[in-house]
Amino acid sequence: METPFSAGEKIIAVRGRRFLLKVETSSESADYRKYDDLREAVWGFPEDHLAGTRNLMCENYLHEGGSLFLAAYVEDAGGGFVEDAGHLVGFAYGFIGVKDKSVAFKSADNLRFYSQYTGVLPAWRGFDLGGALKELQAEVLSGDWGVFEVVCTFDPLTGVNARRNIHRFGMRVLEYRAATYGEYGGRLNRKDIPSDRLFMSWDLRPPAPRPALDLEAVRGGGRETVKVEVLSAATRSGRVDLEVVREVDLSGRPPFRIVRVPADFYRLLRETDVDDPAIRRIPLEWRMAVRRVFQDSLAEGYEAVDFVDLPGVSPARWAYILGGIEVGPKPQGGS
Repeated sequence: METPFSAGEKIIAVRGRRFLLKVETSSESADYRKYDDLREAVWGFPEDHLAGTRNLMCENYLHEGGSLFLAAYVEDAGGGFVEDAGHLVGFAYGFIGVKDKSVAFKSADNLRFYSQYTGVLPAWRGFDLGGALKELQAEVLSGDWGVFEVVCTFDPLTGVNARRNIHRFGMRVLEYRAATYGEYGGRLNRKDIPSDRLFMSWDLRPPAPRPALDLEAVRGGGRETVKVEVLSAATRSGRVDLEVVREVDLSGRPPFRIVRVPADFYRLLRETDVDDPAIRRIPLEWRMAVRRVFQDSLAEGYEAVDFVDLPGVSPARWAYILGGIEVGPKPQGGS
């Protein structure tokens, strides 16, 4: 099938391996099974699934729907690309939506794209395929669809996603959503940890250069809102050091609030999945601390201006930098 758009396919080389990134154009419903199989291989939560393969094929905007499927295939041993489930190592999927429900689809300016899934098999993480798929998604949406806003969600405790979405792509936090998906399990979640998410907006128009943050000035004039210590604990892998929250400090209105998160929240979820309630609660304490900081700070007018690697800080070096407010006392409620 001829691809009726300018963007939609590229070959990238990363760390000595080549990958084909492309828009899915197939009109065969069986070809869409590989997306649901890959989603299950990444998230490992059978209760959460995409629609049946026939519906997925119809959803494709190249057929009857408004969904965009992107695939990442690894090069085979012969130096070519085989577009089958055995070589599919990553994918991205989303669909068209609207900003203002009262306007709905009456105006093209009211359209935006909801990016629902971006997933890469564990063996192929570290090749930046998630970022490359998002870049291709942006090229197709802005170049061929004429859509210039992407919205998505991600877990605020996952630093790898925050680094990509906020620092690299300059996405803006629209909302902090508590327990978005209810009880949500699988490899990357735990049912006893609320599924909080940041709801993000990505403006695809050429961005103004991001002002470089002076991290020393940020640390000198900012306040660390989440105080972190290291605890040696008996976990699933044996005795390991874990980052734990000891205190939350939301006093005053400093120019910056520094919100630290675990170095690897997925690892923290796995290691603390034990019977000891004190150890098991560690991710929940992280969740509630960061939820409190974001909800209070957004209500006060702070915004996430960057996500950074703090030099010379151990543990939990990854941190959101919240700023963008006029410094002064907290506003008092009116009569």
